[in-house]
Amino acid sequence: MRIVFLGTPDFAVASLKAIVEAGFEVVGVITMPDKPAGRGMQLQQSPVKQYAVKNNLHVMQPEKLRDPNFIEELRSLKADLQVVIAFRMLPEIVWNMPPLGTINLHASLLPDYRGAAPINWAIINGEKASGVSTFFLKHEIDTGDILMSAACEIQPETTAGELHNQLMQMGAEVIVQSLKQIKAGNTRGSAQGNGSSKMAPKIFKSHCLIHWDQTGEKIINLIRGMNPYPAAFTQINSKQVKIFRARFEPNAHAEAPGKLNSDHKTYLRIACLDGYIYLLDLQMESKKRMLIDEFLRGFKMN
Repeated sequence: MRIVFLGTPDFAVASLKAIVEAGFEVVGVITMPDKPAGRGMQLQQSPVKQYAVKNNLHVMQPEKLRDPNFIEELRSLKADLQVVIAFRMLPEIVWNMPPLGTINLHASLLPDYRGAAPINWAIINGEKASGVSTFFLKHEIDTGDILMSAACEIQPETTAGELHNQLMQMGAEVIVQSLKQIKAGNTRGSAQGNGSSKMAPKIFKSHCLIHWDQTGEKIINLIRGMNPYPAAFTQINSKQVKIFRARFEPNAHAEAPGKLNSDHKTYLRIACLDGYIYLLDLQMESKKRMLIDEFLRGFKMN
């Protein structure tokens, strides 16, 4: 079974590595073009490309997925199946090319949390469980027939970064099992049904702003769901402050939401609808990330 793999970030590398180590024939790897990054704006290879080059896999980096030269090269690989993980949207001429189709690994229990940011939104919405699903691509995003799924619990303090790492490893195992099923002749999945109201749209800066007139539980879930990236934020002393960790203390106070309190040594808390949010790990713009005791040593409230 000849496989072409499409992916870019670390999340995809774990699965590509598992596929290679399971003995499957990867005849091509498609990833994003190198991009300038860092202070010197040096060209940086994607994590998937770095792994592919190290393991002598054939790499393609098309600027445009409809480019005739790329399509011709892709067709020449004569793949039986394509695997896409954490990549961009594919045109039908790409995903419908192999005789066995194209499968995707998605970081949710489909049909819940279709979209670009399933890990973030599961935590933001206070879910107690998440998981991964493999499915066959078709026209509508994240709606194809499901091959396999696996679930895991979300603990009360789990962050998006921690869940990402857990699902990355779980996904690598599930993608290999899915390929084994397909190789054994199981090339049909199960229909997802009518969908779900739980969606996972792309995260924008407006989603990261903390609204202090909400409950403490909602605010803590937002902070967890945006940690480590892009990070929930608020304004303190007219400057943007990213908050990575905090704890909620219920309290029937009469203070206005957003009111700051501090002893200037051990705590900085902000009033919310039903109590106080104690900041534990934060970063003021143009400053380094700090734990609260270090932050307070140089902090003065306006």
